Amino acid sequence: MIRVLLADDHAVVRSGLTQLLATVEDVEVVGAAADGAEAVDLALAERPDVVLMDLSMPVMDGIEAIRRLRGRDPEARIVVLTSFSDRERILDALDAGAIGYLLKDAEPDELIRGVRAAAAGEAPLAPKAASAVLTARADQRPVAELTPREREVLGALARGKANKQIARDLHVSQSTVHTHVINIYAKIGVNTRAGATLFAFEHDLTDPQKPRT
Repeated sequence: MIRVLLADDHAVVRSGLTQLLATVEDVEVVGAAADGAEAVDLALAERPDVVLMDLSMPVMDGIEAIRRLRGRDPEARIVVLTSFSDRERILDALDAGAIGYLLKDAEPDELIRGVRAAAAGEAPLAPKAASAVLTARADQRPVAELTPREREVLGALARGKANKQIARDLHVSQSTVHTHVINIYAKIGVNTRAGATLFAFEHDLTDPQKPRT
């Protein structure tokens, strides 16, 4: 069962999302917050699998809430769900630690897929969000700076594999994979799985069978 926490200052949105997710057999809503500060407190108390976070909220906005929650719980999986699609907000949210970014005008099926993807460690991104990140990362350092092993790890990350699974596939320790991930982030100029995933797709690094150039 995927445990989800909602954070939105509009009661009608919280109600609508709760009703939608109640129809999904493998999803359970464990709480709903009306502002960013409450979202942080509830997330730390409930430890949900996924947090759906609005950006524009009173007391504490979504970006600051993301930053604080990730600071207290680095494993928190936060997906932004908002009506804002401007590049600055998208990048700020992802840089704060969100693993995904979806828009409120998304179809219900897209939202449900996003929740499941986030729970699996993937990075659900609306097309506008993906475009914004790719544009912003276009001037980052080239993929040639990655070692062959780092390319393998990056490709595995982009395919949604967790560090434990990558370690098993590559016959190395999880700490070794963690070190590779840190080095990859530094080299390509990102600090989230979402950014790394987009970089991998942009540079065609998701298929381990393709020859390296």
